[in-house]
Amino acid sequence: MFGFARKLWSDPEPVASHVPRGVRVYAVGDIHGRLDLLDQLLAQIDRDAASGADLVKYLVFLGDYVDRGPDSAMVIERLCREPLPGFGAIHLRGNHEAAMMDFIEKPEAGADWLEYGGRATLASYGVPAPVEDAPPEHVEEARQRFAAALPPHHRAFLAGLRSSVAIGDYLFVHAGIRPGLPLHRQRDEDLLWIRREFLTSHLDHGKLVVHGHTIVEQPDVRSNRIGIDTGAYASNRLTALVLEGGERRFLCTV
Repeated sequence: MFGFARKLWSDPEPVASHVPRGVRVYAVGDIHGRLDLLDQLLAQIDRDAASGADLVKYLVFLGDYVDRGPDSAMVIERLCREPLPGFGAIHLRGNHEAAMMDFIEKPEAGADWLEYGGRATLASYGVPAPVEDAPPEHVEEARQRFAAALPPHHRAFLAGLRSSVAIGDYLFVHAGIRPGLPLHRQRDEDLLWIRREFLTSHLDHGKLVVHGHTIVEQPDVRSNRIGIDTGAYASNRLTALVLEGGERRFLCTV
């Protein structure tokens, strides 16, 4: 019903991969303006973390915090603060954050953002969105009003987002990587946007890649990657991958 991607072939489970001893990682999939689901999942994570009081705990957010859902501004506000006391937090950039900032900074290239979720983000910041096929001057007016409405600490948060992070045997990115290209030579464009070439690859990438970007009905566990974008904005299902030592499990809002 929501255009979820489905498994089209069988693939072996990932080989044994580990995060450093004494560390627990919670990787959170695409939020897309659903503050209600983010708060539910963070509450689950907080309860789950009680079983690892002596561990160093990290939250890794995989990007796409904005668009589609109704509360993009409040999601950014929530993430700007300390999401959970006692956790380190790493925020990655998604293609929707990149498109949102392009709308502000590159008017000639950013208007397409409105067509795939940006109108909901404008509304969450109190900016009326131009109608479809609006003349350029209406789009420019919305751009200027949005740039003025975006709080400085939100802009700083968005500017500081990372493209990837490696923890132990895992690499966390938004969309994926370019197969066959060394990890240190990956381009931001691929990390934010790649789909088919990455999803259909069976290559060993050197690390097990944890990603969002492509919607699946349930976590997609493959030999070289784990996808955890479960379409929260439409499915009410926001997913976190939990990693500790060589173990992995999932938390979900549904």
